Amino acid sequence: MKFIHLSDLHLVGSGATLHGLDPRDRLRRCVAHIRRFHADAAFVVLTGDLTHGGEPGGYAAARAILAEMPMPLHVTIGNHDSRAAFRAAFPHVPVSECGFVQDAFDTPEGRFILLDTHEPQQAEGRLCAQRLAWLERALRTSSGPVFLGLHHPPFRVGLGRMDRIRLRDGESLLGVLRPHLGRVRHMFVGHLHRALAGSWHGVPFSGVRGTNHQIALDFVTQDVAPVSFEAPGYGVVLVSPEAVVAHLEELPDGESR
Repeated sequence: MKFIHLSDLHLVGSGATLHGLDPRDRLRRCVAHIRRFHADAAFVVLTGDLTHGGEPGGYAAARAILAEMPMPLHVTIGNHDSRAAFRAAFPHVPVSECGFVQDAFDTPEGRFILLDTHEPQQAEGRLCAQRLAWLERALRTSSGPVFLGLHHPPFRVGLGRMDRIRLRDGESLLGVLRPHLGRVRHMFVGHLHRALAGSWHGVPFSGVRGTNHQIALDFVTQDVAPVSFEAPGYGVVLVSPEAVVAHLEELPDGESR
């Protein structure tokens, strides 16, 4: 099974730029690249921050641009999003009974679970009791392999500002996952704007670059998240019974491959 991992679009209002870049144009380039080289992917998983400030115009643009994808889209939100504005623009996206943008869908390789870690007016992520209870049910009602997708990583990565705004309920998340750790094959995170990989309590994880700007690999700066201008990118994930392989596909400026 092949799928695309997309994250951190940070779309802004029409005609606006972000860090001197046009997020809409850069997302269009990524979508065109996916259509050209990875149209055979089964689906796309988008791990949050569709907009930079929850702008309705940003969500309208996201919906229009992402509609060009030739495969289904599964999406959750991040700290830069607005749950209400997202749901208004994407009314077809599944939500939990409490209105959180969470979804569990089955694939040939196992169940994929998307979690909503957005907390209004907060940069850090949260998983309240209602969201964790929903996750417990999604795990309990499946018996095969499980894949997780969420915006905020529950672990530190060595980047000062990003570590302070990680998921604050990591231990609670681990408590729900613990009885199922043997079948959680991989966790896909956003938020960090970096390609990275590792493991957390034995759970393999990976993250991808954003489609507009990146966060510099700076282990010294603590109070801000320094922006870098590495190429936009997305993940191409290959899953088989034997392995999960996450590639980073990047788009150098001025080039299509």
